[in-house]
Order: sequence, then C-alpha cells, then structure tokens
Amino acid sequence: MSMKEAVQSVFRQYATFTGRARRSEYWYFTLFNFIVIGVFNVLIGLVGRKSGLAVFLTTLQGLWSLAVLVPVLALCWRRLHDIGKSGANYLFIFIPLVGSILLIIWFCTDSQPGENQYGPNPKENPIQW
Repeated sequence: MSMKEAVQSVFRQYATFTGRARRSEYWYFTLFNFIVIGVFNVLIGLVGRKSGLAVFLTTLQGLWSLAVLVPVLALCWRRLHDIGKSGANYLFIFIPLVGSILLIIWFCTDSQPGENQYGPNPKENPIQW
C-alpha cells in the first residue's frame, strides 16, 4: 500500500470503527499527518508567531487536527483489530508513558494471519479503491 492509497483509505473509512487496518496504512497515514502538521509549524515559524498570517495558519492547523481526529481514532481502532485486540485497548493511551509505549509496540506488530473476529486479513484480501 502506498501513501496515497493509505490516505484515501483512511478518509474513505472516515468513521468506520469495524474491520481491520494494515500496518502500512497506519504508518503511512501517520507519516502524512506528521508532514502536514510539520509544514504548518514551519510556515508559522517563518512568518513569525505574532503576525496575522500566523494566526490564520494556526487556525488552519487546528481545523486540520479536528478534521482528522475521528479518522485517526477509527484507524487506530481498526489497527488494533488487525492484531486481534479490541479497539477499546486504545484507551491505554491515557496511562502515562506505559500506555503510549504499549500502543507503539502493538501498532508495529504484524497482522494476525487469516481471518479473526474482526474480519478477513487485509493483506490477504486487499480492498481495491
């Protein structure tokens, strides 16, 4: 899966908390989101924090963050399904440090082979967009 396919997949499944998400889909979308936020931060730094343009860019950055909040949560939920865990395990994010480390390990884990209770393995049955 390419970055373009991953971004398209995440936005097509905007609020879909069922099914499974491949590891590449998760990490490509995470990289894409990191790049978008990074570009906003660089632009804000270049124009100066107190200028009117910086306020506008900061507002756009906040709107972007709000726009991708639900898709990111759904993606994380589906990624946990892919390794055979309940999406509710994402709530471990609220455990300082340990929760984040545990989630990173799970997000790096390869897909559970074959079908599990959350659906077929997306590696074996890729959805064509």
